[in-house]
Amino acid sequence: MEKKRKNYNTTLRVDLIKGLKMLAVEEDARANDLLEEAIQDLLKKYEKKGKK
Repeated sequence: MEKKRKNYNTTLRVDLIKGLKMLAVEEDARANDLLEEAIQDLLKKYEKKGKK
């Protein structure tokens, strides 16, 4: 079952956008999917810190 989606707009450093686009091409993936993966990793990282 696919999760519900919602638009979320922000600004990012130009070098990060460029790197993301290059990685998406290299990995044959969508930039959005890579961003979601990065956010999931970040949330896991801080979830672990909060459980100490």
